[in-house]
Amino acid sequence: MYFYEPTKDIGLPYSPVNAIIAPRPIGWIGSQDGDGVANLAPYSFFNVFNRRPPIIGFSTIGYKDSIRNIEATGEFTWNLVDESLVDAMNQSSARVPAEVDEFELAGLDKRRGRIVAAPLVDRARAAFECRLSQVLRLTTADQAELDTWLVLGEVVGVHIDDELLEEGLFNTENARPVARGGGPATYFELGESFELFGP
Repeated sequence: MYFYEPTKDIGLPYSPVNAIIAPRPIGWIGSQDGDGVANLAPYSFFNVFNRRPPIIGFSTIGYKDSIRNIEATGEFTWNLVDESLVDAMNQSSARVPAEVDEFELAGLDKRRGRIVAAPLVDRARAAFECRLSQVLRLTTADQAELDTWLVLGEVVGVHIDDELLEEGLFNTENARPVARGGGPATYFELGESFELFGP
């Protein structure tokens, strides 16, 4: 078994932790500042953390525009990245000044939510409208503060393309979500599914 301590020299070209915990859903987060300037950014550290009410969260290394906007307005959106949106998602990850609208940069139309003002990706086949519940600054085990921020939000509105609902159930395979893998540029498309019921 290969062993290393993550804060020391790992002896590998890239940290495998991100590859081991994979694939990870993409947190494609829409927000806007107090003046209404839109922001769209993909986050590879993203997931759902509660069922009722649904709480989703993402984290970012560095206090970025998304967090600044979300703290200022108290809301954001999450947008599903499928195969047709991969290139636009990649374009929206460009490091640009805060006044640049990444929706426009990526050639995407936006639409307003029904509950929150933060913009949605118009072409996303599933999306969430969220209200901020918490922003947490992460720490190490010895309580040293990191420049990493976890944003948690309550899902207050859900948008689903009717074609992705079958007998009332969301068909994840048909949604063709793209997920993040390990390494600097690895992504996954959803593979074959199987059912496994609990005991």
